Amino acid sequence: MTAPACVVGLGYVGLPLAAALVSAGQPVVGYDVDARRAEALNGGRSGIEDVSDAELGGLLAKGLRVTSVLEDVAEATTYVICVPTPLRDGMPDLTAVEGASRAVAEVLAAGDMVILESTTYPGTTEEVVLPLLIAGSGLTAEDFHLAYSPERIDPGNPTYGIKNTPKVVGGMTPSAAKAAVAFYEQVCDRVVTVHSPREAEMAKLLENTFRHVNIALVNEMAVFCRQLDIDLFDVIDAAATKPFGFMPFYPGPGVGGHCIPVDPSYLSWRVKKLGFSFRFVELAQEINDQMPTYTVSRLADLLNDAGIALSRSRVLCLGAAYKPGISDCRESPAVEVMHKLRHKGATVLYPDSFVPELRLETEILRSQELTPELLQLVDAVVLLTPHKDIDLETVTSHAKLVLDTRAAVTERSASVHRL
Repeated sequence: MTAPACVVGLGYVGLPLAAALVSAGQPVVGYDVDARRAEALNGGRSGIEDVSDAELGGLLAKGLRVTSVLEDVAEATTYVICVPTPLRDGMPDLTAVEGASRAVAEVLAAGDMVILESTTYPGTTEEVVLPLLIAGSGLTAEDFHLAYSPERIDPGNPTYGIKNTPKVVGGMTPSAAKAAVAFYEQVCDRVVTVHSPREAEMAKLLENTFRHVNIALVNEMAVFCRQLDIDLFDVIDAAATKPFGFMPFYPGPGVGGHCIPVDPSYLSWRVKKLGFSFRFVELAQEINDQMPTYTVSRLADLLNDAGIALSRSRVLCLGAAYKPGISDCRESPAVEVMHKLRHKGATVLYPDSFVPELRLETEILRSQELTPELLQLVDAVVLLTPHKDIDLETVTSHAKLVLDTRAAVTERSASVHRL
């Protein structure tokens, strides 16, 4: 009988991986330190879009086991750590990675394999995880396999998932890399090996720093293109017709999610530890962080032109999630825009079918139904997250003023303005 794999952390990264492994016939036991999370999963409540409740029910029927009791995972021979790595005061917070490593160490046996998937700075696998595994297990580094393989989950992406997104693997030893490749080949069409965990850790940071910097470039261009009376979205679409040497990026009200606003800061922090500064990242962070403020300023100008003060206005913010098609509000620029509007005295309403309620400081806001009556009630609409279920024709037909931060409205009109 095939020994089970243990997925440690069952959120946006861990649960889809567990689902893919179970579907491939690999026995899986999921471990989450949050007993309530484990109970919800065992009750068939997924909580994330990429694994529906119905799909979770099927996985449980196929043998997926979920527990918050460490002793229940001791029979596993492969442990994949998929826990959050947020920033705290601008510094990497590895609390969850350290806790997961200590937990795995308690049940680790000779010959087992540990793979870290959590995004982090180069050196974490070797300098943080490995010593904790050795100290907690009593084993030597030669007694078990250790590798790093960055998660590449894009929540809500209907085209690319675990199977058809190449998997990058860096092992502490050639044998560890070989074992990790064999493990991921169960669920991935292509597995790419690099020299060591450091290269794999850096690859993930490079991917998202590339996006972060290029988004900052077009965000800064958006500010001065408006002063030049140039539609930057038209410019980008025209430039994108070039079949080589250009990749389109688009401006918006900021960047959000669990990767782009966070990952480059891990790299910048690591570089500072060496005594250098990563000026590209720092400047990109500064520019992107200013976009919610710029969005509010742009709206204030439009309202002022209409003879309405922002402080006395009613603003409908379309979408709260950080991107379309999901409920994830982590680092969402839409939420930041709402915060800033409220601080300016505006009354804020929002419709988002994916986010039924939202906490803004001490107050809970509830999603409104998007109706012609609501659109006529408000002074302005800010399109922040263009979910597919938003009826843009209804919006443009009934709203007095629309600020479209995503160029989602293709037809031009006097009441619709771009960022």
